[in-house]
Amino acid sequence: MAVLKINGQAMDFADDLPGNLAGLLEHLKVDEATVVAEIDGDIISRSDFVETVLADGQKIELIKLVGGG
Repeated sequence: MAVLKINGQAMDFADDLPGNLAGLLEHLKVDEATVVAEIDGDIISRSDFVETVLADGQKIELIKLVGGG
């Protein structure tokens, strides 16, 4: 079983860890156009979401962008 710490909470992936950051966002039903992602302290460019491979134990922060005034 793989575990990712997402926004401070451990999330278990009993079957299979999503292969990349884009897959994780799809799993979480998060629109990648509205989020900033950080993995283990490094900000990930939106254009790199598909190439960013996930590994057990990583710490991921997802910050949702909200428009308004």
